Amino acid sequence: MGRRIVTAAQMKEIERAANERGIPYLQMMENAGLAAYAQLRARFPQAASLLVVCGKGNNGGDGFVLARAAALEGWQVTVLLAEGEPKTPDAITNYARLEGLQIAVCRDAAALEPQHFRVVADALYGTGFHGSLRPAGRAACALMNREHEAGAFLLALDLPSGIATDTGEVAEGAVGADLTVTFDSYKPLHAAKNSAVYCGEIVCADIGIRCLDDAGA
Repeated sequence: MGRRIVTAAQMKEIERAANERGIPYLQMMENAGLAAYAQLRARFPQAASLLVVCGKGNNGGDGFVLARAAALEGWQVTVLLAEGEPKTPDAITNYARLEGLQIAVCRDAAALEPQHFRVVADALYGTGFHGSLRPAGRAACALMNREHEAGAFLLALDLPSGIATDTGEVAEGAVGADLTVTFDSYKPLHAAKNSAVYCGEIVCADIGIRCLDDAGA
């Protein structure tokens, strides 16, 4: 059976339809973050050090969910707010849910350079990314790539940051992952030759909307 591939616009429509049919966007975010964490935990049964690099949009929100799940199971978690505080409602909600957990929050990628992590989760940019990396994003991607080169396992949520979803165009400084967990459907970048190599192993995770979205595929 072939892989189902949808564009960024088609994925938005699938999510909108699921929301209208009773699966809120917040629940989809929860399902996505937990699905990514499940893939990570399958590869690392023992808790370790984890850096979650979060953007200010919904991809960052997925990262907050993953960070919370990991912290609750004893991981030593650091969250980098690569471009500042979250801006979308569901990401703001999930950032607030980190309060009271043993999670270090950092706002400056340069401050993390002396540290090393066993695992890095890339939740910086999602399907809306195109063009070139902004300065803060470039710094965060450089940090992730340095950690990867130093031996960290790099997990990308939905796609590695710095790659355009529909074209597979790779921006200078884009992240290279060991594992990419995409949600509900594959996107064009996962199949394009020039960008697939940045994804590493690709897993398409169920986030609870597949039974609802056949009409949108």
